[in-house]
Order: sequence, then structure tokens, then C-alpha cells
Amino acid sequence: MDRRTFLTAAGTGGAALALGSVPVASAAPAVSETSLLRTWFRSTYRSIEAMTTDFGLVTDKVDVSGSGTPVPSVQTSPTNIGCGLWSTVAAGGLGVITRETMEHRLAKTVAAVEKLERAHGFWFNWYDAHNGSLLTAWPESGDTVRPFLSSVDNAWLLTGLRIAADASPALRPRIAKLLADADWSYYYTPYDPADPVAGPGQLRGGFWPDKPGKGEPTGHHYGALNTEPRMASYLGIADGSLPSEHYWHMFRTLLPGMGQEQEPEGSYTTIDGVRVWQGHYTYRGRKLVPTWGGSMFEALMVPLFVPEPEWSSPSWGVTHTRYVRSQIEHGMQEAKYGYWGFSPASIPEGGYREYGVDAIGMQEDGYNSLGVVTPHASFLALPYARTEAIANLKALDADFGAYDNTYGFRDSVNVTTGRVSDFVLALDQGMIAAALAQQLCPGLLQRPFRTGGFASRVRPLLAKERFSI
Repeated sequence: MDRRTFLTAAGTGGAALALGSVPVASAAPAVSETSLLRTWFRSTYRSIEAMTTDFGLVTDKVDVSGSGTPVPSVQTSPTNIGCGLWSTVAAGGLGVITRETMEHRLAKTVAAVEKLERAHGFWFNWYDAHNGSLLTAWPESGDTVRPFLSSVDNAWLLTGLRIAADASPALRPRIAKLLADADWSYYYTPYDPADPVAGPGQLRGGFWPDKPGKGEPTGHHYGALNTEPRMASYLGIADGSLPSEHYWHMFRTLLPGMGQEQEPEGSYTTIDGVRVWQGHYTYRGRKLVPTWGGSMFEALMVPLFVPEPEWSSPSWGVTHTRYVRSQIEHGMQEAKYGYWGFSPASIPEGGYREYGVDAIGMQEDGYNSLGVVTPHASFLALPYARTEAIANLKALDADFGAYDNTYGFRDSVNVTTGRVSDFVLALDQGMIAAALAQQLCPGLLQRPFRTGGFASRVRPLLAKERFSI
């Protein structure tokens, strides 16, 4: 279940940024493509600016369908705030805004984050972006919101804070103080060989802290490895608050005989003393490691920041490439939409839901594509299928008017009806901004995740990874 759906159900200077020489796996884009990608970045960042309140936080979404100035939503989340931080660093690094402007905007956001109420060192899932107050009622419906501490959403805020600290030395002491309180062991259930169901060595989805002690935990752990919560796992392993063995206790697929989308193939192996089921799925003759629901951002949001394909080219590099190819073939050959790229996004007619390719997700009742194409999915695919991704995005613009010169790509398009979403979402625009930054200035946002504990603790794990694909 996507975190947005889960929470609704549960609680209803430019290039002068010196980043050094960073090796990357993909070649730089051609000059003609560079101009187009920069244009797309500028319009995407304007949408981030439109979603940013005077208080300094990026809101969840904004309706850009009208002719007047768009009005941002009331609510924001840790993920949205993180997206705003790294998008601003990207804009500074690409020269879209001056370094002075970048520093000012980062400082304003950090000041706002410092004022937000939190518990156990982590931030709650929904705040009023205009004044920083904790949301206890959903602005659009009045439904009660039970304050919740999400592991995955906090991971994306900490990702943005790390990137901001790297880009702005003046902010490092303040951000270090914020990060010092975020101990990932809060979410961790240690591995219990006598009862691996109760003690799986994995992270909880989160806690409602209004109960004694740690609070009331979610009934589930984030067990699937190839999903976006692994960013929280990497952050905890890197800072030493989680044991390295946690990485091996996550599922490449569910175990044979467990209910899942298809019976996996593979074999058991022992790595760092942990018995690991190295399972895989096969889709259209292609072996890959599935995600939970079959969506693009589950697989490909994390490598925007952690260089998995470079550090683990025979495993992560291969499965990411095959995952993208599977998404392309589903849209173009299997479903015959003529377009591709399926990931959680706005419903074009209103609302929000998960979209994906059911066959490459573990969940039996997985995410379906339903003819809804999400532009951010194509941007995530740029490192693996750049020509196809750019062509797909051009087609969505030409055929449906999905691109807005002012605010970038709309969030989704129903290619079977032609209906285009009225909204842009901070999460999806943030992914687009990060993906474009990686193409235009490789390594710009990755520096904090190539050094320190990421280099000494995470990279060796990825080097040992041997998917059975």
C-alpha cells in the first residue's frame, strides 16, 4: 500500500557549487537534448516555487489548471519538504537561481523545519505548510488525522536535509543538530531466528505516538527490498543506528509458497551469516527483482541519490534496466496504449491512487496501469532508456498537452480518454527535478550519499549483492 493511501485509510550560485569529480555510469546528454532538459527543469522548478509558502515549506500539491495564480494546498509532509530542499539545491547547482537565492531559500526552509513539532526525533506526516502547525483534521474533508511518524516519509526529509547541508556549509551545524535526534532504531524490529515473523529484522511502516512508550506500531513492516522505503534502511545503516544485516533480511521476493504475484524462482545463499532467499520474477522472458506493487518510483526513486547501478552493476544495475524495459513493453506492446510509465500519481479525474505494472509487483492485488501514464515515471527512466523516455514525454506533450511551459508536466494523463490531471504534486515534481539534475549535472545531488557511512557501510553491502537474475 502506498504511503499516501495508507495514511488516508489509517488516519482518516549556480554551477559554482563545487561537488568535485564524481564518477557516474551514464553518459552526458547530447547538446540538443540538454537544452530541452534544462527547459523542462526550469518549468518544473517554477512549480516548486509556486508550491512554496511564505513560511518556507513546499505544499503537497497545487492546481495549475486555471488562468490565475495557482493556490497551493494547505497540507505538507516530510517528503514534500525534502523534495523542496533538493529541488532548490538542484536549481542552484544548475544556475537556474543564484547561489545567494539558493542559500536564502534553504535557510528559510530549515528554520521552518526547526519549528515543526516532532516526536522520538522524527517529524509527523502532515503539517499546515503555511504556519507549521500539526494537522489533526484533513483540510479538504475535515476528517480526523491521527498524527503519525512514517519511516519512509522521514527518510525523504532527511535526504533533503543532507543535500542541503552539503550544498550550504553555513547550515551544516543546524542540520546536524536536527539529524542527531533521528535514530532509525526507533522503527527497527531486530531479527529473531526463533520467530522471524514477529522479529523480521525490518523497519515498521511507522508509529502513532499517542500511546505509551514508542507508540502504536503499524501492523506491517517494510519487507520488500526493491521499494522506496529502502532509503530509510540505507540512511540507518550509514549512520550506524541500524545493523548492516538488516539489508539481508529484506525480501528480494517473498519466500516460495507465500502468497504473491507469481511463484518466484531462485535459490538460498548465505551472505554475512544471513540466509538470504535470492528470488526473482520473470516477465516477458526477463528476470528481475520485483517491487511491492509494480510502480516505477518504488524501484527508481532511491537511485536518484544512492548510486546503486554504479556500486552494484551486476545486480541493481541489471534489475533497474530490466524494470524500465518491462514498463515500456507493458505500455507499448502488452497494453498497446502507445505510451508508458506507470507510478502512483493524481487520478486525472481527481484524487490519488497507485498505478503500475501488476506483473512486476509482489502484491497479489497489485497496482494496475489502467491507461494512466505518469510523466515522472519517464524522468526516472532517463538513466536506463533516455531516448525512449524523452520520446515518450514529447508525445505526452504533443498528443495531450500534458506539458505546461510555466509549471512543467501535469501529474498524470489518462491516455485512453485524453483527460489530463489539473494538478502537479510536490513528490512527483521533486522526482522530476532530481532526475533532471542527475542528467544535466551528474552527481549534483549524490555527494552526501557517496561519502561517510554510505561509502563505508552501504557500498560494501551493494558490492556483495548477487540477485539471481
